Amino acid sequence: MSLETLNEQVRMDLSCLAFGGADWVRPLEHPEGHVYDAVIVGGGQSGLGAAFGLLRERISNILVIDENSEGMEGPWETYARMVTLRTPKHLTSIDLGIPSLTFRSWWVAQHGPQGWASIDKIPRGEWMNYLRWYRRVLELPVINEVKLKLIEPNEDGIYRLHIAGAGAPSGQLLARKVVLATGIQGGGEWHVPPMISEQLPERLYAHTSQPIDFKALRGKKIAILGGGASAFDNASFALSEGAAEAHVFVRREQLPSVNPIRQMEVSGMIERFHTLADEDKYAVISHFFKYNQPPTNDTFTRAAAWPGFRLHLGSPWLHVADAGSGAVVTTPKGKYSFDFLIISTGLLSDPGLRPELRLVESHIARWADRYQAPAEKLNPLLDAHPYLSPGFALQSRDREGAKLLHGLFVFNYSALASCGLSASAISGMKNAIPRLASGVADQLFSDDREIILQSFFNYNDAEFTGAWPLEV
Repeated sequence: MSLETLNEQVRMDLSCLAFGGADWVRPLEHPEGHVYDAVIVGGGQSGLGAAFGLLRERISNILVIDENSEGMEGPWETYARMVTLRTPKHLTSIDLGIPSLTFRSWWVAQHGPQGWASIDKIPRGEWMNYLRWYRRVLELPVINEVKLKLIEPNEDGIYRLHIAGAGAPSGQLLARKVVLATGIQGGGEWHVPPMISEQLPERLYAHTSQPIDFKALRGKKIAILGGGASAFDNASFALSEGAAEAHVFVRREQLPSVNPIRQMEVSGMIERFHTLADEDKYAVISHFFKYNQPPTNDTFTRAAAWPGFRLHLGSPWLHVADAGSGAVVTTPKGKYSFDFLIISTGLLSDPGLRPELRLVESHIARWADRYQAPAEKLNPLLDAHPYLSPGFALQSRDREGAKLLHGLFVFNYSALASCGLSASAISGMKNAIPRLASGVADQLFSDDREIILQSFFNYNDAEFTGAWPLEV
């Protein structure tokens, strides 16, 4: 099979499902211009999948915007530095149950069944190529180089989205619903400990999410703070680019060996997480944070095989100092000098950190507003996450905010506490996208309830045209 043949198969499969039928949502007119039923912010895997999900709900008056240039959406060609995805290759995601849209079908069309059997995990760059194909074959309505600056709610239930960028068709878009499919960092910000950001000039460090000139680090001695998979990805990448030494510093005495995601993938936890009581959700995600994701065996082996690799266990950073041409790191086990520091300390999820939400964030309910955990289980990181509906809708912490937030959906990593592994997690996409699409469709239907019902009661188109007795 070729890609051209696969493309035809995709079109046939969608035709058999009556994909592309007439919209049921009534169009709105507005003096300021066209009103989209939904604007999806983010054109990576979450945004593309969300767009396909809404199209399957017969909601086609949508638009996807992304601040990056075409083909560079998401982390895969920027700060993701792993060789392969960590997700098992057999798990499906944004295909939404259509076999011809799976990564496997796309791969087999180019490399044959033996090619599929020969790979252990999906190569990172090939996953991005798959996403580019997925966007093209589905003809998804995406415009690039458009950055969302501000969400402004209006009294008429329409959101003004203030936008900028080379691809922006104007200074604003109008939308009834807004889906924030903004990836891992889209619910907050990447975290650099203050002892680093307040003590060192930016030329001496970078977070793993930032662009790093690894060629400038050739022959240099670098330190990496963090024990997660990304720390080892960056160590291996730096050494492959010519760094002399890469030292990974981990707070724990032993690297974690348990990956809770593997249990969640087979236990029903991903599919049915939304049915759990708040107490159970809190306990599950708190436990998840405790373990997080360890490096994969191949990632660790790849990094450790380099002569310049060093691992420091039980070595939290106590102090960091500017040494002029480098930095001095102090741990319980001694002081170390480095030319450059790479920070792999994850992120913080909190709507208050997002500039585009500044007009409404004070009304957004957090987990701390809805559930009071026992003192021994309290987790401030979890408490700051937004409290969402099972359909990913923001909830208000007060009556005033209910109208302002009605129509805002969070489909990024900060949905984790409320909806489990879902947005930004390949393992959860196939279950999360239909729930998001239903959540958006349900709101649109409820908003137009009176008009839809009146249209139903007024419906009088004759379908049966027979007469009795039969005319001979």
